[in-house]
Amino acid sequence: MALRLLEIIVPEQYFNEVSGVLEKNDITDYWQTCSCESKIIFKIILQAEKSEALMDQFERKYRHLQDFRLILLPLEASCPTHREMEQKERDLAGEGEPEKVPLRVSRQEIYNEIFDNSKLTRIFLVMVLLSTVVAAVGLLRNNVAVVIGAMVIAPLLGPNVALSLAVTLGDDELGRNASKTNLAGVVLAFVVSLSIGYFAYVDPNQPEIFSRTIVSYADIILALASGVAGALAFTTGAPAALIGVMVAVALIPPLVTSGMLFGSGFVYKAVDAFLLFLINMICINLAGVVTFLVQGIRPINWWEANKAKKSTRTAVLIWSGLLIALILLLYVKYRV
Repeated sequence: MALRLLEIIVPEQYFNEVSGVLEKNDITDYWQTCSCESKIIFKIILQAEKSEALMDQFERKYRHLQDFRLILLPLEASCPTHREMEQKERDLAGEGEPEKVPLRVSRQEIYNEIFDNSKLTRIFLVMVLLSTVVAAVGLLRNNVAVVIGAMVIAPLLGPNVALSLAVTLGDDELGRNASKTNLAGVVLAFVVSLSIGYFAYVDPNQPEIFSRTIVSYADIILALASGVAGALAFTTGAPAALIGVMVAVALIPPLVTSGMLFGSGFVYKAVDAFLLFLINMICINLAGVVTFLVQGIRPINWWEANKAKKSTRTAVLIWSGLLIALILLLYVKYRV
């Protein structure tokens, strides 16, 4: 995994204490840059998957201090030190037990990136508007390439992954931001597609439209895979923009299809498309929560952990119940 540069700023009287913590941890290298205004700055090079544990240690010890600060930066490259070469030789020789660390970036890094993507901004609304219009044109013309183009520009990955992370951490503020952004995007896309369906001719039997009015087990698997991929994009540092297409595949086309069919008066088929959208939304968030749990993402404090455990259990039960209810509804509907 990639390297990270961690900067720690503490009052100078904690120099020996911080040095002792660094010596006990498996890090690549560290040094003191300066001591000024009664503060000490340490710079630490370490692997991305090991940054969370070290940051948690310093947060527990020094977060009550006014001058304490942690700064985490990506590191493009670093020439290997003598210590690194010795460690690599030991690893190749098979000496010692390999340390078990989560193969992901730190919780702090994940949170900061996802929090920014959860905010409701004018850019988000404009991108939703554009993706809705492009998807509508692609569906009306039965043009797969145009529909894919709409998925590329749809900004739905951020708020959906943020909602899953909020549940996992029990973070009310992040949950409110994500819910508000998700709701605004869904309402805007539905209203725009409803207007397009009212003024344009919509053929419900056109393949690109008709395929979004039928729910199959493959669609559920696709949505679950999209949720897992979306969460992994943030936890492993994968290109989120590319993986965001998977989430858009499951959400934008059925939502736009439902709106256009409602606008054209095809209520029965519009409801089918909207049910597909709901199932996909539930699957994406459910898969995201499970992925974060498997990745070992937890709050730092025990009282936050208890709250997060309750919120996670409640959310998983609700989403699982809704998903089962919708699947049973569709099963009865198609059997009849």
